[in-house]
Amino acid sequence: MQYSESHRARLARLSRLVCAGLMVALVGIPAFAQRGGRGGPPQPAEATAPIDLTGYWVSVVTEDWKLRMVVPNPGVVDGVPVNGAARQIANAWTRGTVPPDPCIAYGAPALMRWPGRFHITWENPQTLRIDTDYGTQTRLVHFDNADRGAPSRQGYSAGSWVNAPGGGGSLEVVTDNLLEGWIRKNGVPISDQAVMTEYFDRHTLPNGDEWLTIIASVEDPVYFNGPMIFSTDYKRLPDDEGWTPTPCSID
Repeated sequence: MQYSESHRARLARLSRLVCAGLMVALVGIPAFAQRGGRGGPPQPAEATAPIDLTGYWVSVVTEDWKLRMVVPNPGVVDGVPVNGAARQIANAWTRGTVPPDPCIAYGAPALMRWPGRFHITWENPQTLRIDTDYGTQTRLVHFDNADRGAPSRQGYSAGSWVNAPGGGGSLEVVTDNLLEGWIRKNGVPISDQAVMTEYFDRHTLPNGDEWLTIIASVEDPVYFNGPMIFSTDYKRLPDDEGWTPTPCSID
């Protein structure tokens, strides 16, 4: 699925609104090159990164608390633009339902919204790695033409550095090649045709605290009537204190 320029423009406008609401300044290099020097080979993504996303981050749940911290009641689809087919599936879910895969609600479109800690590192100069303690999941963001592999919970994520609204740099990530799963733990479905676009922006508050905001849009031609757009905030931690990986859970 390809995104139109108008769709990308909507995400950019949303990113500007979030940044203005936080009253923070984007941190980044005003201009950056994806290529090497004149006549030189392209530089790897790590070397051209306009912002440093590495380190330990903790999700800060200030919105949609009940939907993210506890399992919603059956049939609750607030914030998800479900169509009739998805609503029927969601309504059929009952507490105590045991899915065939305990990680069914930990796919990439849902993962970054769960409360927990995230560890971002460079696995190699062309691959950014995101590990989570909640569910013990790993996302890989590829800046080269890596093998897409078989469909999986985290799918295939392609990354690129882009100019962020207001200046500086932002990471754009497009994820597909997903398995069918749940976008919420109360059985709200998401199909294997879903595509997620994310923008990662790093901010510095006046007191020196570092924050990460991810603006995301999920489109699913099978179960959604339109894009599901949301933003999620994380605060940078000084170290790995509190890092406690736990397995996937349906609770």
